[in-house]
Amino acid sequence: MTTVTNAVPNTVTNPGTAAQIELSGIERVFHLGDSEVHALRNLNLTITAGEYVAVMGPSGSGKSTLLNLLGLLDRPNTGVYRLEGRDVTTLSPDQQARVRSERIGFVFQSFHLVPRLTAAENIALPMTLAGIAPQQRAARVAQALKDYGLENRAGHRPDQLSGGQRQRVAIARATIMQPAVILADEPTGNLDRATGDEVIRLLEELNRHGVTLIVVTHDAGIGSRARRQLLMEDGAVHHDSGIPSV
Repeated sequence: MTTVTNAVPNTVTNPGTAAQIELSGIERVFHLGDSEVHALRNLNLTITAGEYVAVMGPSGSGKSTLLNLLGLLDRPNTGVYRLEGRDVTTLSPDQQARVRSERIGFVFQSFHLVPRLTAAENIALPMTLAGIAPQQRAARVAQALKDYGLENRAGHRPDQLSGGQRQRVAIARATIMQPAVILADEPTGNLDRATGDEVIRLLEELNRHGVTLIVVTHDAGIGSRARRQLLMEDGAVHHDSGIPSV
């Protein structure tokens, strides 16, 4: 497999020098009948550009809620979220969707590929939605297929691909818009150990070239590979290994 530097954003802040993600007083409460579930409690967190962060903790600790908020898939009840210095908390849904498209890439445990689309079409989907010209889309998809070792799978649908190939398609799709942040939710959960290691190495290569990488995982081995670990309990960060030099 060749380099994936093609997926690095056009402008990358020097790692460790700028606050890219800032959460201040974040609360997320879900109402279930007459009950309130506090998924996140007064969360304050800063992540600098280019960091590699693992978010760990037991089920129900708030990991996925945190990832959804970081990815602008959910809104807090109270608090402020600044992304690259911009308060994105109160943006309209359309404005948040644009920020999400341009600055954030997602990698999920279940891949979330569109079943009826080929590998090439799945990779191109974010560019199609963004209105990028067909000729430019074709060139970038061809490069991504080459970068991720998928050239001979371009016309295959997800059900014709192995788990590892599907996750490589998902990573290619997540990075085709050259995002500054990659959010990975249990990216190896449906893969065997060897294939999972390959996927993590791909994500780590992106991080080495300046992309901020945030991985939610139950796997302590994967968590230990990150340069910073956050341990969540009851909707709060119970332990933070700190921000090391990168």
